[in-house]
Formats: sequence, structure tokens, C-alpha cells
Amino acid sequence: MIRSMTGFGSASREFPDGTLTVELKSVNHRHLNISFRLPPGADAWESELRARLGRRVRRGQVSFVVLAVAAPGSGGEWRMERTRVLASLETLRALQEEYDLPGEIDLSLVVRTAGDLLRQERMDELGWVDADMLGSVVDDAVSQLVGMREIEGRRLGDDLLASLDGVDDRLDEVERLTPERLEREHERLRRAVAELAGNVRLNEGRLEQEMAIIADRWDISEELVRAGAHVAAFRELLASEAAEPVGRRLSFLLQEMNREINTVGSKANDARISSHVVEIKNGLERLREQVENVE
Repeated sequence: MIRSMTGFGSASREFPDGTLTVELKSVNHRHLNISFRLPPGADAWESELRARLGRRVRRGQVSFVVLAVAAPGSGGEWRMERTRVLASLETLRALQEEYDLPGEIDLSLVVRTAGDLLRQERMDELGWVDADMLGSVVDDAVSQLVGMREIEGRRLGDDLLASLDGVDDRLDEVERLTPERLEREHERLRRAVAELAGNVRLNEGRLEQEMAIIADRWDISEELVRAGAHVAAFRELLASEAAEPVGRRLSFLLQEMNREINTVGSKANDARISSHVVEIKNGLERLREQVENVE
């Protein structure tokens, strides 16, 4: 199955003592490379999180974010912002003395002028979070990520097939032109040799032997057969329903196709075939760019 390496997944779940949220974002990468952003005191989770993700995602640069928010009353002690309170009191008293203002400076006045006076200290230890709670949220987020990568993979697979069809059509044209080219070159060489020999009697057997050797050097049928086999293997991988990633194998097949087409181009000695070779190489380059995002 073709899966893209681009995707996003998130999951959030409320528990009696707080809320856990996991967000995953992936882009293409040669290997599985994970960057974590975890709550303070949660470094010990990293190994388990890496293992859970790695069981279902094999390649890609993944941003792995875990947020843990304790429920009210369980997230730490409440502390008064004493510095803000004292600054507010001093300011109010100074104004009262300077302008000889009547009235009491009470709590309600301080609250109105000082703003939020209480804050809840964050806990470094997340004792309310256990492995099962975290694992369930992570699995949901990974399922979302994999689902999006599969959806993107189907679109990517359609694009790959369209590009591959273009390459295949050009290969068929080169194969169609190959016999004509050999016959034409055979005749051209015969005329050239006859002109050079003039009235000298030629050894027809030896001439045919030498021309056969030259024709063999120019023969591109084996390269075309191998290129066709690589195209067929590429199609099989695109159609495969196996869960194993295929991106690297697709890249290898493209390298082999490119090698065969380069050989065809160097042997062609024919303008029409050379034109098709240029278009085939352009098609292979488009395929290479698309395959870079296949898991």
C-alpha cells in the first residue's frame, strides 16, 4: 500500500485528574526521525512513545507533541502573587496620601487594580498519568496520522501511475523505432563502405560479419527489455496491498530505469529515439520527485 510521509494526527482525552493531548505532524525523511516536545518531568516517556509510533510508521520526520493539563485542584498548590499585591497597595496608598482621598483600601479595590492575584503552580511530576492512559491517547493520534498518510498515499499513487504511463508510452515508441533504425544504419554503412572501396572487390562475408558486430554494439533491445521489466515491477509495488513501506524499492527501480535509459541514449544514434529518451528522462525525474514522499 502506498502511503505518503506527509500527515497530521491528534487526539485528546479527559481523565479524572486532567486532560492528555497528543499531536503528530510528519513530512518526508529518509528514515524515521522523531522530535519530541513533552511536559516537564516526562522525559522517561520518550522510549515508549518512540516504540508505539515506530510500530506503525517507518519513515518520515515526525513532530511528537504531548500536552498534559491537570484538572482544577490537582495541578499543584495555589500561590498568591505577593509582589503584584504589594505594588498595588503601595500605589493606592501613595495616591490616597498625595491627593488626600477618603475611604478604605480594601480587598475588592486591590483585586480590581492588581488583576489576577492567584496562580496555580505547575507540577514537575505527572503522577496522575499512567502508561495505559498515555498509550490510549497516543494510539488514537497515530491512527489519525496513518489514516491521513494513506489518503495522501492514494492520491500520490494516482500521480505516480500517470507519470509512469507517460514513460511506458515513450518506451513503446522507442521499441517500435528500433528495427527501422537498425535497418537504416545497416544500409547506410553498406553504402559508405561501397563508396570507400570504389572498384575494389569486397568480401561480402567479412563485410556482413563486421556490420553485424557494429549492429550489436548499437542494439538497445536488451536495455529496453530491462527497462520494461523495471516498469512492470514498479507497477506491482504501486498495486501491492502489503503493509511494508515501498518508497526505497521504488527509488531503486527508478535508478535502474535511469541507468538503462542513459545507455539507450548513448547507443541511439537516431534523432527520433533521442527525442523520446529526453522525454523519458524528464518523466523519470518527475517520478523521482514524487517518490521522495512515499513511505
